Amino acid sequence: MSSKQLSQAQVMQTDGTSLNWEGGTTRRSAQSRLLRDNKVRVGGLILALLCLAAIAAPWIAPADPIAQQLTNKLHPPAWESRGSWSHPLGTDEYGRDVLSRVIYGGRISLVIGLFATVGAAIFGVFVGLISGYYSGRVDSVIMRIVDIQMAFPTVILAMAVIAALGSTMSRLILVLAISNWVLFARIVRADVLSVKNREYVEAGRAVGATEWRLLSRYIAPNVVGSVTVVATLTIATTIVVAASLSFLGLGVPPPTASWGGMLADGRDFLGLAWWIATFPGLALMITVIAINLLGDALRDVLDPRLAAAG
Repeated sequence: MSSKQLSQAQVMQTDGTSLNWEGGTTRRSAQSRLLRDNKVRVGGLILALLCLAAIAAPWIAPADPIAQQLTNKLHPPAWESRGSWSHPLGTDEYGRDVLSRVIYGGRISLVIGLFATVGAAIFGVFVGLISGYYSGRVDSVIMRIVDIQMAFPTVILAMAVIAALGSTMSRLILVLAISNWVLFARIVRADVLSVKNREYVEAGRAVGATEWRLLSRYIAPNVVGSVTVVATLTIATTIVVAASLSFLGLGVPPPTASWGGMLADGRDFLGLAWWIATFPGLALMITVIAINLLGDALRDVLDPRLAAAG
């Protein structure tokens, strides 16, 4: 049997369910299950609206998010007395429009969460593939590095690096990517160890497939499900960590709108102007819930054991 024929053959997963390299019935079944899942519908709708708002921020935001109007400071939301529909969610202590800052803050949070997770996934998947496939001394060295990094809490590590290098959006993304690659490396390594000696991989070696082809064509497709689930949940965690760093003054520098920064600004006005911190807090909570709903649904569908149980 040729290498091409082997790559198109059905591969048996650890629990006996089959996966076709070209997609096939398993992929269609997974897509069907996802579309029928209420968690996907709710989470996907919320996340789609958030993404649309972030993309269309220049057109839908009622005001410049950093423009100060001290004569309009601490105006309440429109439905309260003294409120105005020119500032639907009120203004902060500098007269900046809260709704506009929430919308632009959502753009910042989604960009940080997405790019930091993609960077962590690319590096972590590569390291995990190498570690799991070659094992031995290579695996031992990589896993010790992973263990050392995991001994440091993510927030503490990020705080240390940002405090030393300074706070910019690009550095924040880099720090969060560095903090999260170990999650992908460990998951991918475990998956590779479970499949690298399977019959179809041995058959690939027998017909002369190179190590690169074995990794990319025979082994890597078996980690896609795990990586997708971890990436989805990591985006939510990254958004929360980025907001936490901004709350501590180590995230996106002011006056750029960020949810964490808005929470920090509003904490001194909770009794006088509750809306300054409440609305970015709600936006952060809703975003994380929506992403976690999607991640939970993906886990149910992409984990063969859970899928078989359902």
